[in-house]
Amino acid sequence: MTVRIATWNINSVTARLPKLLEWLESAEPDVLCLQELKCAADAFPYEQVRELGYETAAHGTGRWNGVAVVSRLGLDDVVRGLPGQPGYLADGALLPEVEPRAIAATCGPVRVWSVYVPNGREVGHAHYRYKLEWLEALRKAAEEDAAGPRPFAVLGDFNIAPTDEDVFDVAAFEGLTHVTPVERAALEALGEIGLQDVLPRPLKYDRPYTYWDYRQLAFPKNRGMRIDLTYANKPFVDAVTDSYVDREARKGKGTSDHAPVVVDLDL
Repeated sequence: MTVRIATWNINSVTARLPKLLEWLESAEPDVLCLQELKCAADAFPYEQVRELGYETAAHGTGRWNGVAVVSRLGLDDVVRGLPGQPGYLADGALLPEVEPRAIAATCGPVRVWSVYVPNGREVGHAHYRYKLEWLEALRKAAEEDAAGPRPFAVLGDFNIAPTDEDVFDVAAFEGLTHVTPVERAALEALGEIGLQDVLPRPLKYDRPYTYWDYRQLAFPKNRGMRIDLTYANKPFVDAVTDSYVDREARKGKGTSDHAPVVVDLDL
């Protein structure tokens, strides 16, 4: 059985709906993990996606985050939010907010988490500490599935470049988030539970970047980062036949600033 799984930070499913529908028809993923929906769960375009043969489990409040799993292999055992997920205490807030940044589902033979890891904002900021706490909650939440015999992966926008090679110029990020040793150590801790980075191939250039800023011609200049990742257990990794960044989906007007990452499995 061939299974195609993808992840994409869509950067507003409402604004990118034509792009999403076009990509579903052309790429034909069996499972698509989405991040940064920027819409409430009840406002997700379920019917338009259903017309293409997909079910959707969404988790969002209408603000700048939100995640979903879109599947044509079924949706079972859906979990919204990480067990033990920390909240973020914004400036002036009385209580921390537990944000919609994770959703899990079993899709046929595979179980996935779609995650949108907090950005971190600035080193030393409360959001940076929140990011590290959130990653620890993710590690604990994924531990049981990671150790099981079923193919399992955590896919999404991790807001971390795993190595210096995963940014166009590491000097440009000196002192900034996404590349700090502490963040990378939190990402590497996923290896302690048996998950490993599935490295995709680029469709152009020599590095498989997944994100390019809208500003300063970053995309045509290929000033990118690889922050959209797939961390998978051994049964998943052993089944991988190909993985690539669909850079073509980043081209043109009205696109997300991220490109989809596709992983093909032979199960």
